[in-house]
Amino acid sequence: MKVREPSAPSRRHHNLSRCGGFSGGDAVPPCKSLLLYWPLMAQKLIHEVIPVGMLQCNCSILGDAVTHEAIVVDPGDEIERITEILQGHKLKVRAIVSTHTHIDHVGGLAGLYRITGAPVLIHEADLDLYRHLDLQAQWLGVRTPPMTEIDEFLREGDELCWGGFAARVLHTPGHTPGSISLVVEQRAADQGAEGSVQASRQQSAGPESGRAGSTSPDPARLLAGDTLFQGSIGRTDLWGGSYPQIIESIREKLLALSDEVVVYPGHGAQTTIGAEREHNPFLR
Repeated sequence: MKVREPSAPSRRHHNLSRCGGFSGGDAVPPCKSLLLYWPLMAQKLIHEVIPVGMLQCNCSILGDAVTHEAIVVDPGDEIERITEILQGHKLKVRAIVSTHTHIDHVGGLAGLYRITGAPVLIHEADLDLYRHLDLQAQWLGVRTPPMTEIDEFLREGDELCWGGFAARVLHTPGHTPGSISLVVEQRAADQGAEGSVQASRQQSAGPESGRAGSTSPDPARLLAGDTLFQGSIGRTDLWGGSYPQIIESIREKLLALSDEVVVYPGHGAQTTIGAEREHNPFLR
């Protein structure tokens, strides 16, 4: 098992930089964003959602149709299917993200890294859970999947950018200590690369930035992991789960988003923030 200690950075080499992303060796401005790429043009988002593995985890492939940059979120299994879609769209994976480290969301991390070489990103608070993947597998009665190094830790306010799109990280603990949700939006055509970079950690983007009035021409998308589902919430009876925390995460961060935001849960059908605000029995 090659999982780094929280205080020690991964030693494998990637071009991913907290000061400018895939720089190709060029100098980049000082900042603390996870910027991957930034063209100043209108873009079209490719978003493929495929249920994978025994527990049918929703894996999201998010790509820019013009630049062919992409990120993959929650590759829990069936890496062959995922790579077929990537190849079909001619996408280059710039980051691999898990919203949390339950086995059904991380089972394919090693395989996808081996194929793409893209950095693997999680929240630091879920590292210990990932280290115990063998116990998770034993509990489910399945074989332990291969493991990989974790290259970067994500935290509240980070941005992952590819092509003309960005995913803003919300730390939403409750299902697990390191559960995250990703707010995916198109960047404004007149927003320069330097400005977008400097916004991430120097001026943490709070929930308000996802409300109505966003510069994105389409409603934002929320990849909610196992925090919020259509008519339900994530379970909290597993290791590190907390019912008060998950309710706080949803009320304080997810429900702060606009009603039009489309929610893609970690399992099952999509919904909207407005529908869950009005109908979800756990949020009344």
